Amino acid sequence: MTPEKILIIGGGIAGMSAAIQLRKGGAHVDLVEIDPHWRVYGAGITLSGPTLRGFTEIGVIDAIMERGWCADGLDVCAPTGQKLAEIPTPRTGRPDVPGGGGILRPMLARILRHHTLASGTSVRCGTSFKSIEPVGDKVRVTFTDGRREEYDLVVGADGLNSKVRGALFPGAPEPEFTGQGSWRAVVPRPADIVRAAMYMGPSVKAGVNPVSKDEMYLFVTERRETAEHIADERLPDELRRILAPFGGVVGQIRDALDAQSRIVYRPFFALLVKQPWHQGRVVLIGDAVHATTPHLASGAGIGIEDAIVLAQELSASSDVTAALERFNTRRFSRCRMVVENSLRLGEMERSGAPKEAHETLMRESIGALLAPI
Repeated sequence: MTPEKILIIGGGIAGMSAAIQLRKGGAHVDLVEIDPHWRVYGAGITLSGPTLRGFTEIGVIDAIMERGWCADGLDVCAPTGQKLAEIPTPRTGRPDVPGGGGILRPMLARILRHHTLASGTSVRCGTSFKSIEPVGDKVRVTFTDGRREEYDLVVGADGLNSKVRGALFPGAPEPEFTGQGSWRAVVPRPADIVRAAMYMGPSVKAGVNPVSKDEMYLFVTERRETAEHIADERLPDELRRILAPFGGVVGQIRDALDAQSRIVYRPFFALLVKQPWHQGRVVLIGDAVHATTPHLASGAGIGIEDAIVLAQELSASSDVTAALERFNTRRFSRCRMVVENSLRLGEMERSGAPKEAHETLMRESIGALLAPI
């Protein structure tokens, strides 16, 4: 039986998904988000088949298909644009939902925010927690706005630099820079770009993915020695330099880049916290315990799956501790595979490993992700 009163800390993809699912079990759900405007930054996001399966379970897939773009298959190409291979992306959810897709991050956030509020979740922005302490079979939370309340369960979904993780597990590892960074830019979509494609350069990987009927986003992964910040005014010139070896559609995008291309650069960080992911009646989900690089397009997906599995286990038992232990058991191996294989793919790109080895690991990982959660 789902606990009666639940607090979710963090209003990102995992936190909103958890709110939607836990409300289905009848719980009163409060969600606090530290950003007073509940904003989301970034360009596009690639959605794997298993991620779309998760969104189907959450109940937002129709809105994503309407406002994003979904298609089957992934093309692997040479820097010139010549197609080298095709990686199938089997359909894992509803028969009418393709095996992959993309959407603008702000649009995805808008969809999830709408469904979170429609679920009856009580949302307070500009607020976080000041302290969390166990009180019998409750958790007493003092908020930064001075309020104090008790909950049957607290869910920490506050991302890579999780404040809840620091309070719960002071000795937990910190996120580590992986030696790569990611560039993204939103550009017009030509009519012949109907699904995702990757272009494998010697040390730089580029790709495109449609995110709507009219737009697609460019994604570029490159080797970086440090997690440096790149000033906004430098972004177009720096990205053009990185894309110099590419032809085909990537070369065309490069030549058209300007200050209106919505270019974003982010260094990659990764994190995998060992079990348990809970202490008492406080549990961590999403990037707070398993932040990954985007090489398998599954970072958001495994956070959504966390929300689904957590809700399933809580509704199936009156023992919250036992439910949290089963949640850990079901989630750890799968999330570890995503984090570790994503890091391996990144290292292959950094070291210039044979493209065949990269493709093999991609196929194996996608096959593993197709398994039920």
